[in-house]
Amino acid sequence: MPNNNRSAACAAALCFLVAGAVARADDHPYAQGPVVNVQGVRVEYGRFDEYMQYLATTWKQEQEAAKKAGYILSYSVLSTQPRSEHDPDVYLVVTYKNWAALDNAQEHADAILKQVVGSVSAANQGAVDRSKLRRVISSETMQELTLK
Repeated sequence: MPNNNRSAACAAALCFLVAGAVARADDHPYAQGPVVNVQGVRVEYGRFDEYMQYLATTWKQEQEAAKKAGYILSYSVLSTQPRSEHDPDVYLVVTYKNWAALDNAQEHADAILKQVVGSVSAANQGAVDRSKLRRVISSETMQELTLK
């Protein structure tokens, strides 16, 4: 009988601890939202339309395939006025459901590249060719916090 009382007391204490942890999670004035990767790109002078053509074709096909496969939620292209010659003039924004969506990212990317471009080596050659059109200035991955 004493063991049953002790087990019941341990179970009750565990329930209180779990309930307290859940209550503390609700104490935050925000909820964790999707994860966003923002890549800053500087397009070479006179090559803007050429780079936009790549984005409107191959890059868009890659993003649509990733979206259909459930790897990403959305994507967009933003244009901006750079403040100096070292600032991006285009931002590529890709939104993921959460941090876990980035698990096995290389494996997912390779599958998409094979589907859209034909092979990883063809995609690598495309990246070399695009280096004549643009420079990647920055890349940052962050999480949206939705205020309650």
